[in-house]
Amino acid sequence: MDQRREPILNVPGVVVAVLLVLGLLHAVREYVLSDATDATLVWSLAFVPARYDSSLLTEGVYPGGSGAEVWTFFTYALLHADWTHFGFNAVSLLAFGSPVARRFGVMRFLAFLAVTVAAGALAYLVMHAGERSPMVGISAGISGMMGAAARFAFEPGGSLDMWHRNREYADFVPAAPLLAALRNPRVVTFVGVWFCLNLLFGLGSLSLPGTAGQAVAWEAHVGGFFAGLLLFSAFDPPPRLFPPDDFISLPGDSTIH
Repeated sequence: MDQRREPILNVPGVVVAVLLVLGLLHAVREYVLSDATDATLVWSLAFVPARYDSSLLTEGVYPGGSGAEVWTFFTYALLHADWTHFGFNAVSLLAFGSPVARRFGVMRFLAFLAVTVAAGALAYLVMHAGERSPMVGISAGISGMMGAAARFAFEPGGSLDMWHRNREYADFVPAAPLLAALRNPRVVTFVGVWFCLNLLFGLGSLSLPGTAGQAVAWEAHVGGFFAGLLLFSAFDPPPRLFPPDDFISLPGDSTIH
């Protein structure tokens, strides 16, 4: 009899690749680059709202010139403040990025990650116009994954449905339309708790690991989350058709596949 065992850590390769890139870059910054070179790299890749205010550039132009006004919407996510900051984001990406990556596939996942990261930067720019401090970290993209997961993980048979029984297909259940998802009490609770936590971060009542004494860019989190929640359908592939033997039985008379 064929008994398939589910691996303890079933992490999509694209998520592993993203984490390796982030970890390798941070290791190079920590152990290879000089302080001066690292500072140049940070100012070249980090998101700095002051770049977009010409009245603030009289004191000097930031590294990267006009090109950095475009690429830093994405590249700030490659940088982290320290190993604790990286570690917290790595665990979060494993938890929330893995189900989305399995559902989307490599290219859709990477495109979705880029869009949510950029949305986070845009939200931060709107709320912090002229700010000179650099913003770093992939938290906005992770927040986007959370928003995306809310569209399918709580559906019948989904990975956060208490009755789901087939883990192999839990990440491929049909997603709810946006308005239907927002009528799901579990989704509403999830979104409400998420926003309350980010409000506490914004007020300084809580701090994320690796951010002690530093402001948390909660606006970027909100921008990424909304992008993930609202733009999910644009990236979601057509529903998969499962063999009859893989139907998932649910309480009552419901059956999904």
